[in-house]
Amino acid sequence: MHSVTSAPRARGRRPWVCTAALTLPLLVVGACGTGTGPAGQDGGRAAGPAAGTPGGSSGGTSRDPGSAPGAAAPSVGGNPGSTGPGTGAGKATGTARPPAGGGTASGTRGVRTGVYFLHGEQVSPAPRTVTAPATAAGAVRALLAGPGPYERAHGRTTAIPSGTALRSVVIRDRVATVDLSGRYDDGGGSLSLRARLAQVVFTVTRFPGVRKVRFALDGEPVRHFGGEGVVLNGPVGRADFEDLAPAVLADSPMIGDTVGSPLRVRGSADTFEAVFRLRVTDATGRTAADVMVRATSGTGTRGTFDVTFPYKAVRTGPGLLKAYFLSPADGRPVTVDTVPLTVRR
Repeated sequence: MHSVTSAPRARGRRPWVCTAALTLPLLVVGACGTGTGPAGQDGGRAAGPAAGTPGGSSGGTSRDPGSAPGAAAPSVGGNPGSTGPGTGAGKATGTARPPAGGGTASGTRGVRTGVYFLHGEQVSPAPRTVTAPATAAGAVRALLAGPGPYERAHGRTTAIPSGTALRSVVIRDRVATVDLSGRYDDGGGSLSLRARLAQVVFTVTRFPGVRKVRFALDGEPVRHFGGEGVVLNGPVGRADFEDLAPAVLADSPMIGDTVGSPLRVRGSADTFEAVFRLRVTDATGRTAADVMVRATSGTGTRGTFDVTFPYKAVRTGPGLLKAYFLSPADGRPVTVDTVPLTVRR
């Protein structure tokens, strides 16, 4: 595995790894043993929904970047609650495969994907629809456009300098060479530089045909990135930016999605003994579901998870998906990530 390191001038990296032993006698949801990401993903990381899969796999729909939550994107398939009725207290069901991708009425095939902004100092996906066949390039352009108003209102930001332009994306042997304008490495310390690299890497490796990313600026291969001297000694993948991913990274559903019961959640996690919890709250703030999840691996090795569970909401409206663990010191919940959603009754 190629590494991403900083020269001596670079500032120290922020430690973030959160682990804890979880022992609640509530619902336990086992992860799909085969994972949900593309085959060959670094370190067993999930790469989220494959390109061409609609947002309906989470039991809901997507929206356009700047629109109100719940406004469906035109090319996004979805059948909320299609896996059957359920309640917040029931047992989680087995996972289901997402339906195959579809097209728009005009015949142009729209592909739902995710682009990775920052939530705090860690990556977080947001839904976008791009046009096939140049899906990876479309995703990078959507990333460069930045978060929409709804996403910014919920704390999503970007470390990529405004005005950065995409020159090309070339994929060969599962490595994508992403050529960006020189603006991409302007300004920022080592954390900002690594964060903007991670945003592109997570966005492009969400597609099943891409495992790693090689960077170029204005047509020239990058060996040392930015004034802080971030070293790129070869193609890099998600595992090279482990410190910039939350302990539980939900690749689906994404911010602003509208979801129904039962809810499918998938992504990757690195927690103590691979265990964590997912909580859904509805528009009243009431807990609609709270389940224990076990990923395929943990305790220093990132595993994948893909779970489906029912919930029971009082009414339809703005809700929240929260990933958390219980503190081993005092048993209090420690939140590692939150995803604002529209939760259907």
